[in-house]
Amino acid sequence: MEPTTKINDPIIESMFKAGAHYGYTRARRHPSTKTAIYGVKNRVEIIDLEKTKAQLEEVKKFVGNLAKDGKQILFVSSKNEAKEVLRTHALSLGMPYVAGRWIGGTLTNWSEIRKRVEKYLDLQTQKEKGELVKYTKKERLMIDRQIANLEDMFSGIVHLRGMPAALFVIDPKQEEIAVKEAFQMKIPVIALANTDCNISNLEYPMVGNDASRGSIGFFVEEVAESYNTK
Repeated sequence: MEPTTKINDPIIESMFKAGAHYGYTRARRHPSTKTAIYGVKNRVEIIDLEKTKAQLEEVKKFVGNLAKDGKQILFVSSKNEAKEVLRTHALSLGMPYVAGRWIGGTLTNWSEIRKRVEKYLDLQTQKEKGELVKYTKKERLMIDRQIANLEDMFSGIVHLRGMPAALFVIDPKQEEIAVKEAFQMKIPVIALANTDCNISNLEYPMVGNDASRGSIGFFVEEVAESYNTK
């Protein structure tokens, strides 16, 4: 069984080739994604890509409007399959990103998070200017470790100007804390969400395979291009 693809529809064909139509088993399905299911093949639920295409078009329209106003989108995913492509496209747009563990309070306690970002920037500047030579070798080693730790946690959000206009999340189930913080701060969430995710509270869900590099890459590229072309 295949999704309801149209042979002359390049978007649906691209999603199909990327494997975006693969959901999970029925046992793992969240009730909110029931209407996104086209059928079942080898016990795996198949996502209706025509419906996903409609969701993608809504996302691209929303992102295009954000681009016109120069607003920021925070790209978020801790999945190994998503980190590289997410970081690459966020950087190409000059957008902030979290490609790794979400630090609790990034949105809800931004003032404190920003202090840690500033600490990272200050230490990095001191190192680049050679101002750390005044410390002992052991102290410099400890500072280097601190810089590396801060860089791992905060380098992606150095250019975040306060609250972003939206979050773009790969797998909202895995990024539950980030989604909850966005909801609390009334920040709309764009999400690539597989059939095991609760999409009922997401403003801009795209039901699709959020576990494969091919599918993730397709959606990240589509979102990035819709921002970059406006």
